[in-house]
Amino acid sequence: MDSGIDCTLSKFADNTKLCGAVNMLEGRDAIQKDLDRLEKWAHVNLMKFSQAKCKVLHLGHWNPRHKYRLGGEWIESSPEQKELGVLVDEKLNMSWQCVLAAQKADHMLGDIKRSVASRSMEMILPLYSALVRPHLEYCVQLRSPQHKDMDLLE
Repeated sequence: MDSGIDCTLSKFADNTKLCGAVNMLEGRDAIQKDLDRLEKWAHVNLMKFSQAKCKVLHLGHWNPRHKYRLGGEWIESSPEQKELGVLVDEKLNMSWQCVLAAQKADHMLGDIKRSVASRSMEMILPLYSALVRPHLEYCVQLRSPQHKDMDLLE
């Protein structure tokens, strides 16, 4: 699958991401050529990419927002994507992810309050540490793009 691919290709379980700099026209062309190679690889190996799940996330303020094809169909753009459970938008703003984490933690606190009669520190602290803190501390290291303008295709 990686053979001949020029851009950054990431694979995890049944998920494949292609990422490349688009600050120059050559970058856009490299991404499209790699998409064509991946489509050909899938065809040769009797596999198929799910077109409905393929999206482009344009990163960077000056990103030209090129359009890409997979096979004969255009790939839809998306203003945000989940990366290993972390919601990332086109400005790499994580504030919505923080809101979601806080909501999950708050929901878990409510569950503890409704289901545990004792309010002693010995009872609440282990529950908080095991059930609430993980939601607040959850973090996935994101890629550190070396170019300001990139396209990430999932």
